[in-house]
Amino acid sequence: MGKAVLEAVDGIEVYSTKVNCKVTSRFAHNVVTTRAVNHANTAKEVSFDVELPKTAFITNFTLTIDGVTYPGNVKEKEVAKKQYEKAVSQGKTAGLVKASGRKLEKFTVSVNVAAGSKVTFELTYEELLKRHKGKYEMYLKVQPKQLVKHFEITVDIFEPQGISTLDAEASFITNDLLGSALTKSFSGKKVGHVSFKPSLDQQRSCPTCTDSLLKGDFIITYDVNRESPANVQIVNGYFVHFFAPQGLPVVPKSVVFVIDVSGSMHGRKMEQTKDALLKILEDVKQDDYLNFILFSGDVTTWKDSLVPATPENIQEARKFVMDIHDQGMTNINDALLRGISMLNKAREEHTVPERSTSIIIMLTDGDANVGESRPEKIQENVRNAIGGKFPLYNLGFGNNLNYNFLENMALENHGLARRIYEDSDASLQLQGFYEEVANPLLTGVEAEYPQNAILDLTQNSYQHFYDGSEIVVAGRLAEEDMNSFKAAVKGHGAINDLTFTEEVDMKEMEKALQEQDYIFGDYIERLWAYLTIEQLLEKRKNAWGEEKENLTAQALELSLKYHFVTPLTSMVVTKPEDNENQTAIANKPGEASYQGPKTPYYYVDGDPHFIIQIPEKDDAICFNIDEDPGTVLRLIQDPVTGLTVNGQIIGEKRGSSDSQNRRTYFGKLGIASAQMDFRIEVTPENITLWNGDSLSTFSWLDTVMVTQDGLSVMINRKKSMVVSFGDGVAFVVVLHQVWKKEPAHHDFLGFYVVDSRGMSAQTHGLLGQFFHPFDFQVSDVHPGSDPTKPDATMVVKNHQLTVTRGSQKDYRKDISVGRNVACWFVHNNGQGLIDGIHRDYIVPNLF
Repeated sequence: MGKAVLEAVDGIEVYSTKVNCKVTSRFAHNVVTTRAVNHANTAKEVSFDVELPKTAFITNFTLTIDGVTYPGNVKEKEVAKKQYEKAVSQGKTAGLVKASGRKLEKFTVSVNVAAGSKVTFELTYEELLKRHKGKYEMYLKVQPKQLVKHFEITVDIFEPQGISTLDAEASFITNDLLGSALTKSFSGKKVGHVSFKPSLDQQRSCPTCTDSLLKGDFIITYDVNRESPANVQIVNGYFVHFFAPQGLPVVPKSVVFVIDVSGSMHGRKMEQTKDALLKILEDVKQDDYLNFILFSGDVTTWKDSLVPATPENIQEARKFVMDIHDQGMTNINDALLRGISMLNKAREEHTVPERSTSIIIMLTDGDANVGESRPEKIQENVRNAIGGKFPLYNLGFGNNLNYNFLENMALENHGLARRIYEDSDASLQLQGFYEEVANPLLTGVEAEYPQNAILDLTQNSYQHFYDGSEIVVAGRLAEEDMNSFKAAVKGHGAINDLTFTEEVDMKEMEKALQEQDYIFGDYIERLWAYLTIEQLLEKRKNAWGEEKENLTAQALELSLKYHFVTPLTSMVVTKPEDNENQTAIANKPGEASYQGPKTPYYYVDGDPHFIIQIPEKDDAICFNIDEDPGTVLRLIQDPVTGLTVNGQIIGEKRGSSDSQNRRTYFGKLGIASAQMDFRIEVTPENITLWNGDSLSTFSWLDTVMVTQDGLSVMINRKKSMVVSFGDGVAFVVVLHQVWKKEPAHHDFLGFYVVDSRGMSAQTHGLLGQFFHPFDFQVSDVHPGSDPTKPDATMVVKNHQLTVTRGSQKDYRKDISVGRNVACWFVHNNGQGLIDGIHRDYIVPNLF
C-alpha cells in the first residue's frame, strides 16, 4: 500500500502544511499554507483549520483549486453583511472565524474538491508581539489531524537591538526522536531562527501507527538586548519607539483588592481566589500599602484605611483571607466607590509616601444585582470618583458576566480587563496578573518628539511603566528629509524624576538598513497601522455620538487600507460549490463572545425530548419518552451526593382524539438534596423551596437569588431558574409559556444539566446514566423514509441501533425561539440506548 493512500483520510491526503513566521522588530507576519489532494473516485470535502492569536488581524486568504485562485476581500462589515445575507437567502453561506479557548480564534473553511484534484489554502495574519514578564511570545497551535509528508514550521526573527534569549518548545515533544526535528539559533546576533521539520516517522504516535502525535501548543519566546532603555527605528517615513528601562528601583504602591464574595463564588472559585490572594500576600513588598474590600449584597473591609505591608499586617491579612466565605448578592458599585475613596483619602491625608502610586484591582464572577446595578451609571460613578488619578483593573471570573462592561470601565480608567478562566489553574491566572502590575518602575510616563515633525502619533502617555513590559509608540514623519530625530521619555521614579533621550542620525540609520536584509520593508508602517487601529477601537468602546463616529471612520479607513480583518471589517471569501460560487465570511470575534470550553450537557425539553450532547464528537443523541400525564420519571439519582431530580408529565392521554399528534411535557419538577434536607418543587406557576420544614414560595414574576452554604437558587423573571449545588453541579429550569389557542396547550418546563462534574460515577436516571464517559459510533448513513432525514446504524453500549438524523431545540439562551441542535434520534423510547427499558424509570411520586 502506498504511503499517500495509507495517510489519506477518507481519500483526502494533506501532503504539505507549512507555517512561515517572519518577525521584524516585534511585528509578526505569519503565513499558513496547506496543500491537499483528493485520491478518491468522487468529489470530497476538504477542511482547512487554523487557530490564530486573538490579538492578531487576518490580512489575506486565498483558495486555489487546480490552478484557479479564489481570493478573500476585506470589506466594511455592513457591506460584507449585505453580501452575506444575500447568499444566506440562497442557502450558500458559511461563517469562518469563532473564538477558541483562552488565547486563540479558529479560522475554518471547507470546499468540495473533485476526484483527482488538488487544493491549496493560504492564510496570512499579522500582530504586534507584546512584552509580558520580560519576554515576547509567539503562540502556534499544531493539529494536522493526519500524517503530513511535508510538515514545517519556520520562524525568522530580525531585531536591530540584537536577540538576548530565544527559546522554542512544543507540548507534544516528549521524546528525543521528535525533539531532533526542532532547531533554533541566534548567537546573540540580530537574527534568530527556529525550525521544526518532523519526518513522517517522527510524526507517528507509534512506529506502526498512521495517526499523528502532533497535537498541542508550539510556543516561541524571546527578548532583545537592552544596553539602552530605548530604541528608535525609522523606515519609509514611519517611526517606532520601543521603551523598556531596566534596573530602576520599584515605586511603592497602594493597592486595594475588591473581591466578589457573592453566592455564585461558592466552592472552587472561592477557594482558588483565596489561594491566589494568599500567594500574592507573600509577594507584597514592605514599602507597599494594602487593603481588602469584600462585596456581596453588603460591602465589608478588612481595615478602615490602607495599612503598610509590615510582617505583622501581612500575617493578619492572611488570617482575614482564610476566613473569607461566600454569601448573598453582587453590589459592585458600592464596593468600588469604597475602594476608590480609601485610595483618594490616603493620598489627600499624606498617609502614604509622596512618591508612590495607587492601583485598584476588582475580581467578580457576575453582574451587579443589588444597589446601583445599571452598568452605565456604575461606570459614571467610578469614572468621577477616580478622576483619572490611578488605574482600575477588572478581572472577570468565568463566563456568566458582562465582560464588555468590565472592559469598558477599566479602559476609561487607564486600566484593562482580563478574563480569568474557570479551570484548575485559575489561582495561577490571578497570581500571574498581579505579577504583571506588582513592580511599577515609573509613573506619569510621557514620550516626546520634535515639535511639528510628527503626524498621527499613537498613544504616548501612560500612567505606569511596569517591570517586564514595554511601551511602544509609533507615528508618521511630517518630513522624510530630516537629518536627525530625537525622542525623549519622561517619568517619575521611586527616588527622582527621570528623562531618557534617544537621538537617531537619519543617514546612518538609512545606511544600516541598506546593509540589513529586512524581512519586509513596510513593517513599521504596518506596525503603526496595527497599533493605531487597536487604540482607536479601545477608545471607541467608551465614546458616544459624533466622537464615536469619527473614531469608527478612522479605524475603518485604516482597516480597509491595510487589509486588516478587525471588528469593523469582514473578509468575504467566494469559493466554488456545485458549479456555482458560495460566499463565506470571516469576522473577528471579541473576548466578550468567549463561551468557555465545550463541556457535555444533557437536557429534556418539549415533548419530552431527551438530548445527550457529546462535545468530543461535536454531536448529540436524542430520544423521546412516551408516557401518560401524571407519570413521574426519574431523571437523576446520585446515591453519593444525595441529589435527586424527578419530573411529572402533563398533556394528552393515549387514545385522545388526535392520538397520532398528542403532546406531553414536563409540568412539574422535583429537585432534592438528602444531605442538605432541601427540596425544590417547580411548576409553570410557582417555585416552592423546603429547607427542612421551613417553606418559601416564589412566583415566576419574581427575580430573586436564594443562597445558603453549598447552594444557590436564582430565579430570572418569566424565563428560567438556575440551581447550583456547590462547585460542579448546576441545573437550569426553563419556563415555556404557550399561547393558548386551544385548551390542550399547557405551559411547561424544560430541564438542563449544565454542570455535572460534581456528580458521582454511581449516578443513574434517564439523564444521569449519561454523566459517565460515553461514546458512540455511526456508520452506514443512507436515505430514510424522509429524504431530508437520513437513517444510519449506531453502535452504543454494545447495542446496534437504527437511528435517524434530526434536530431538537435548545432554549437555554433564547426561550422564545431556541436554537436547533442536530442529533441522532433513537426510536422506541430510547430502547438500546438507555439502560433497561424506560418503564424502569417510573417512580411513584416527585420526592
